[in-house]
Amino acid sequence: MLIKSAQQIRKEIRQLRNNLPLSTQARDAQQVLLQLIRHPKVQQAKKIALSLNFDGEINTLPFIKWCWENSKQVYLPVVHPFSKGHLLFLHYSKDTEMLKNQYGIAEPKLDQRFICPVKQLDLIFTPLVAFDKQGNRIGMGGGYYDRMLAPWFIEQSGPYPIGLAHDCQQVEHLPIEPWDVPLPEIITPSKHYTFTTKN
Repeated sequence: MLIKSAQQIRKEIRQLRNNLPLSTQARDAQQVLLQLIRHPKVQQAKKIALSLNFDGEINTLPFIKWCWENSKQVYLPVVHPFSKGHLLFLHYSKDTEMLKNQYGIAEPKLDQRFICPVKQLDLIFTPLVAFDKQGNRIGMGGGYYDRMLAPWFIEQSGPYPIGLAHDCQQVEHLPIEPWDVPLPEIITPSKHYTFTTKN
């Protein structure tokens, strides 16, 4: 059996999700929203970090609007300007000034007043390209989220991570590196997966 590389899987899954019809994208976003608003950790959380959808990802805007309407603070990732491979999280509101980063992804304009230390976040919805039946994920290959989630995986400190994905992003098996951080939960339009993460 031919084992695909992470690069091959990324290419195939990105193509799959980018080819989803707009009607499917809208339905998927709504079905994920319905699961999120019933999630006990979402109901309890005050500070929620997530990313705006990009490259065919699940549209998080309906959930962001729900957070605003329900007095939840929303934070978006910003690529750290000085510390390579790291993220900052900035408060996001309807009036936030946005810029595009080097990847073409919209992020808040950097302003120190709006930075939230990662440890103060309650939840972090983690983007991913593909995931498998053990809760392993691969992202775009930059390692930003693996670095940030390492403390959670090792010592259970910091924000609780949950992955968001379309159903088509699940694969049987992912080639995993030692630094890859598995997720305890992944939510898709049709399922809510929970995993036992080894640490």
